Amino acid sequence: MDETLGTALHRWRDRLSPTDVGLTSRPGRRAAGLRREELAELAGLSVDYVVRLEQGRATSPSAQVVASLTRALQLQPMERDHAYRLAGLLPPQEGTVSTHVPAGVQRMLARLGEFPAGVFSADWTLLSWTPAWAVLMGDPSALTHHERNLARSVFVDVPRPLAAWPVLRDDDALKPALVADLRTALISYPRDRGLTDLIEELRSTSAEFARLWEEGTVGPHVSARKTVVHPQVGEVICDCDVLTVPGCDIRLVVYTVAAGSTDAEKLEFLRVTGGVHADGPASSGPGLFSTP
Repeated sequence: MDETLGTALHRWRDRLSPTDVGLTSRPGRRAAGLRREELAELAGLSVDYVVRLEQGRATSPSAQVVASLTRALQLQPMERDHAYRLAGLLPPQEGTVSTHVPAGVQRMLARLGEFPAGVFSADWTLLSWTPAWAVLMGDPSALTHHERNLARSVFVDVPRPLAAWPVLRDDDALKPALVADLRTALISYPRDRGLTDLIEELRSTSAEFARLWEEGTVGPHVSARKTVVHPQVGEVICDCDVLTVPGCDIRLVVYTVAAGSTDAEKLEFLRVTGGVHADGPASSGPGLFSTP
């Protein structure tokens, strides 16, 4: 029998353990791999839709849905491309910004559960995040792909910014660093329409971005002290570090607090209580993968 997207999803789901994706494996668990409910939660899809995909009753998933599933299933690049073809879609082309997060990075992210951490693509779009990120910064699940772009959120007065509440910095290094990153990305991915559209949008809507772009600003990412003004616990002072992963063009942004500090107590309180979303309680799910 020819392989379908549904049979492939089932096979890939069976080979993952809950601990691979940051879930607790309880004694007496019968499922060898991930349950459909767990995959749906990780990928930001409804359980019914995952069931219909596996049963072959949903036959035309969008590229964003497939991308979310391949990240949740921790597929290797060749497997990811195979999933796109089984869905009747062209795999991501060379010369375009990748949304693929390597399986090793995803496993590392799953084990960083106590830290607010997010994975960004080369154009600074948030792809994945830990539950602690959602409770500290506001749950990104309800945001669209367009709204999850950090550069757009920083330079443009958008209705729903990436951080749901104010994040204050001790320096002005972020904006030059973002502009420098986008300039480098444009050299690496000249054929990526989304990237070129983003840069043109920012140049036309933000005088500050346009000025920095024309000046050829270069600003490396450095560790920064940030203050998150959270509506539930007040100010949380964090150290923010941007890490790069050799061999793939993604950035891992990690917030940490000093052990035993008042800020650590506040962050732990948010983690235990689940925090609040800008429009209500934060999602209680693992939050390791973005919603399509």
